[in-house]
Amino acid sequence: MTSGPGAPGEPGRPEEPEDRPAGPPPLLASRAFRFYLSAQVLGSSGVWMLRMAKDWLVLELTGSPAAVGVVVALQFLPLLVVGPLGGVIADRHDKRRLVMGAQAASAVVAIVLAVLTLSGEIAVWHLYALAVVLGLITAIDMPARQVLVNEVVGDGRLRPAISMTNALNQGGGLIGPAMAGIVIAEVGQGWAFGVNGLICLAVVALIAAIRPRELHRVPTSPRARGQLREGFRFVTTRPHLLWVVVLAGFMGALGLNGPVVLSTFADEVWQTGARGFGLYNSISALGALVGAVVAARLGRLRVRTVVIGAGVFGVAELAAAGMPTHLSFLVMLVVVGAATLFFLTSAATYVQLAAEPSVRGRVMAIYSPMLLGGHALGGLLQGWLAEALGVRWGLAVTGMLALAATAVVGLVLLRWHPPQGPVETAPPQ
Repeated sequence: MTSGPGAPGEPGRPEEPEDRPAGPPPLLASRAFRFYLSAQVLGSSGVWMLRMAKDWLVLELTGSPAAVGVVVALQFLPLLVVGPLGGVIADRHDKRRLVMGAQAASAVVAIVLAVLTLSGEIAVWHLYALAVVLGLITAIDMPARQVLVNEVVGDGRLRPAISMTNALNQGGGLIGPAMAGIVIAEVGQGWAFGVNGLICLAVVALIAAIRPRELHRVPTSPRARGQLREGFRFVTTRPHLLWVVVLAGFMGALGLNGPVVLSTFADEVWQTGARGFGLYNSISALGALVGAVVAARLGRLRVRTVVIGAGVFGVAELAAAGMPTHLSFLVMLVVVGAATLFFLTSAATYVQLAAEPSVRGRVMAIYSPMLLGGHALGGLLQGWLAEALGVRWGLAVTGMLALAATAVVGLVLLRWHPPQGPVETAPPQ
């Protein structure tokens, strides 16, 4: 899921009346941003549907939470290997075309999954192999998409655009799991994959509808262009930025374990099946929407806000593990979702606002692999813990580890680095 003040790019010719009052127009008055936002919400719904169908199919084929952890790991591990390279590509090439190409490739993967599943030929190794392909596509798509929003709205309205996008993306998190649960229960995973393929093609059409002249091109320094080390140097010479990135990696490994945890709770603890799996994801997304909105309303963003968010995240995860009834578990999922997105939105916003335009793609391509690469390793850990200790104790262990990691990062920042002033973040328009 970029930066504070910086030189805006060479803007295109926005179609505005000449007698418009001084100051930027409301975000939703921008035709390009409306198309971008629609693509984000629709794409988010499709991603949730694809992940749910894939994870539930792995569980059906193997009966193993650890196998679900493997498929999660295989989808996100490529980000650790080629993620920073994806940032270089995003900084050097047309972001709009990169996103369109990545979505078209995702549509092909979804259609292949649909054909294999509906024909009865699907095997676990197919899911593993295509998870790797999806990870490689994501490594290109994610930094390009994150920087594209800057080109759509310009630096002056970047923070509210990021906040609005993060909040409304959770609408996809509500719609996608609910649709997936119904489709999987009624007609099976194959049709869910097919619907996802159509959604990817619709996203391509929405991004294609954004006219190149509407974009604010982000300038790139010729000296820095294509140099991976510039992104690493930018992060490592700013301690507070570096430790936020490190904390995101810890939280990815120890907290972003929904596919393993929720599928196992649905299958083994509450016996609610695919519909329950979809319900749990939708309820978590409802809480996530609340967390994203709260984070978006922060007028000032400090590093300690991000650290506190991580601590609340760990506490909520630990509490969810011990919920004794189905109803209390559902209520706690709202809290977990809110804590998760409060942390993720705060951390991503802080990193993006701290990055300069010329290295923005590369900085986000360091942050995102840390977060999602941690998620990959965490999927393996959570799957192993769920099989060895049971899903409740496995979740409790990762919750305690998340709290320990947060405490360590907080102490490092407090002891070795002086407090940093807040990042000003005006409320969304």
